[in-house]
Amino acid sequence: MRATPPMVDMDNLAFRIVDDGCAGVLAFDHGESDEWSGSHVARGEDSARGDQGGRDGPGHRLVELDLAEQLGVTRAAVRAALLDLTGEGLVERIANRGARVRVIPLEEAVQIVECRAALEGLCAAKAAELAQDADRDLLRGLGERMREAVASGDVMAYSKLNQQLHAHIVRLSGQQVAAGLLERLNAQIVRHQFRLSVRPGRPQTSLPEHLGVIVAVCAGDGAAAEKAAREHLASVAEALRRSTEEK
Repeated sequence: MRATPPMVDMDNLAFRIVDDGCAGVLAFDHGESDEWSGSHVARGEDSARGDQGGRDGPGHRLVELDLAEQLGVTRAAVRAALLDLTGEGLVERIANRGARVRVIPLEEAVQIVECRAALEGLCAAKAAELAQDADRDLLRGLGERMREAVASGDVMAYSKLNQQLHAHIVRLSGQQVAAGLLERLNAQIVRHQFRLSVRPGRPQTSLPEHLGVIVAVCAGDGAAAEKAAREHLASVAEALRRSTEEK
């Protein structure tokens, strides 16, 4: 009698997108780390830099059998994952050709940033209302470390602190719906965000914008926090538009 293949617990199966062109290849984590638990899409700067460890980049075909063998899971699990990632806009399925990593064009990335502005403005306003003393200390500490990173020219450290700041403000807001939407949107534009963050002069431009958000949130001024967050994302969108024109 043929043995039944092991079932994959989809509730504990996380999908990670390794980005080297707005979207990247699939990798699995079986819930061993809280960071990757659940069916979330995660992002990382190493992948945005192209440090893929042999993984495939945008436009590459995603073959179910190959992925199942590589990752040690069933083809059914891979198929389910690809369907989820198609829904996230990170994978596209082409008739008679299967699935491949989707490339998000720069113009679409600009529109995503514009959507982020509305969501992150909401989160900043909520964070200003809800932040406690410990939260304010954490935000001020991040701001100080961002200043130090810019002063020392440590672009990588600044980029990581940038991500942490945005994540902390969303967390403080308690806005779970906005957090989920932002997670999906951010997953699609990792490469664009990273390339912009390391562009010469960009940290010096974005630092005062980030500090403005911190000041407003710590002051408990929801309107000012929302305005500062929206203005920062508008600056990001404008910088992306300029990069489109330069091409």
